[in-house]
Amino acid sequence: MRIDFGEPKPLDSLDGLRLHDPAAYVERCRHDVWRALRLHRPVGREEMPDGTPYWSFASYADCDRIVKDTETFSSEDGTILASVGVGDSAGGQTITLMDPPDHGAIRRPLMRTMRQSVVRRRSESVREKVLRLIDPLVGGGVHDVARLMRLLPMVAVGELLGIPERHWETIAFNTTASIAPEDPEYAVGRDVGDTLRRVHHRLFACFSDSIEARRRDRGDDVVSALLDLEVAGRPIDDRRVMLNCYSVALGANSTTPHVACHTLLALALRPEVWRTVVDDPSVVPALVEEGARWTSPTHHLVRRVTADTEVGGARMAKGDWVCAWVASANRDERVFDDPYTFDVRRSPNPHLSFGAGAHYCIGAPSSRFALSVLFEELARRRMRFEVAGEIRHLHSNWINGITSLPMRFVRDA
Repeated sequence: MRIDFGEPKPLDSLDGLRLHDPAAYVERCRHDVWRALRLHRPVGREEMPDGTPYWSFASYADCDRIVKDTETFSSEDGTILASVGVGDSAGGQTITLMDPPDHGAIRRPLMRTMRQSVVRRRSESVREKVLRLIDPLVGGGVHDVARLMRLLPMVAVGELLGIPERHWETIAFNTTASIAPEDPEYAVGRDVGDTLRRVHHRLFACFSDSIEARRRDRGDDVVSALLDLEVAGRPIDDRRVMLNCYSVALGANSTTPHVACHTLLALALRPEVWRTVVDDPSVVPALVEEGARWTSPTHHLVRRVTADTEVGGARMAKGDWVCAWVASANRDERVFDDPYTFDVRRSPNPHLSFGAGAHYCIGAPSSRFALSVLFEELARRRMRFEVAGEIRHLHSNWINGITSLPMRFVRDA
């Protein structure tokens, strides 16, 4: 989705918004819609194309509550709009599609493989890999940053996942294809169904190979932790191991590359901001946080009500679907001063881009580190960059992605 600077113009009407339509996020910025919803309809009833209703929430306070209150708002039936009315076949089996306390049985061992101390221990190895990845940019010239950044999350967490490097490109491409099968960049089949069959086959072949490798030689990684995991006194089967590999890989590949691209684009359009970073690299951690807020890589998160409840003055019944518009929450004027300004010194910055509560992203430390290295190294080399061609955005109502971002890089003398 294109992200515009400055406060959006008021909408004439809130009728016919079609928030579920992936095509609506390709050509234009939707922050005018979310601002109008926060001001005039922070809670509302929407419908999916098949007529299934869901509750729509636009304020930070309501979104924050929904994401954190796992007792009332369940993830087991699905976490994206595509699940509304149909559910998710992996419900109750993966880390993202489980609720506490069962969720903790998988989350705790996986967290031990991806916690901050592990990221620090591997920092030099990851830095070397990021440097190799951005070597073309440092060399100058025009490069498609979106295609290059596609590998950034695997550089950050591939080894922690226990995935051999030979599979990284396949996983990076096909995880995105699995959630945006209609996008021209990722439509590898005859139709959506064929694309999904092909990409899932490729992904699970990679995960199966990784499982066999780790079964022979355990490591300190996600696959090994899953192979050693017992639920209700029994090891989980390979299918469930693969589903959780897919869940973690999808989380990494649907956030990190798009934060990188949207942040680089924002800095290219505001070169004076990038000069601030070059002159004072100590702001890089804050830059990463602002980039995550600015991007809001996941437009929304879906939950299902487990018991009659009330949020934002609306009464909801058990079984109702709810959608928390994270992208709207991250621009809420009641929480963020001047939210339509890209501010590399913003503090505090309590964005929801990595989730919150029990489902806070386990890969957040790795993502933050890889993004920090990216901007640190570009700043250290005093690189300048500008847009050098047509920008294409991902066909998705869930992920705020960029599929093509040609940029020209020049090193200051």
